[in-house]
Amino acid sequence: MSANGLEVFDKTLQTTNIWLDQIMERLGPDRQVAWKALSTVLHKLRDRLPVEEAAHLGAQLPLLVRGVYYDQYQPARQPIRCNREEFVAEVTEWLADTRPVDPEEAIRAVFDVLSRNIDTGQVEKVKAILPETIRDLWRSAEEVA
Repeated sequence: MSANGLEVFDKTLQTTNIWLDQIMERLGPDRQVAWKALSTVLHKLRDRLPVEEAAHLGAQLPLLVRGVYYDQYQPARQPIRCNREEFVAEVTEWLADTRPVDPEEAIRAVFDVLSRNIDTGQVEKVKAILPETIRDLWRSAEEVA
């Protein structure tokens, strides 16, 4: 029997909690910060992808995470170009209402979670679209893991 009445809810909660645990391995034991980092970095990443690629990535996210991924999405405005400094600055701004957290480490934590849990081919497609400096940040996340 499902704890929530629907197995799909149980599965997405379980998977989301696994992802949050993986983020907390890098950022510390604060589930709120892990959720904020996950949602922030996913938004910033999504906004850098062409609509079709953003949809392919979104399709591989757990249902609950997919909801936050698409929150406030404006496909007609995508993709937004930026370099590493601009990407990090946007993440910094969005994380300002949490306890202090290194924004580059938050980005690495989320990139690592995506690399560990999303189809490798999809991860490689997403990385190939990003500017080299952001790809370097993603590669550094995978090396530490």
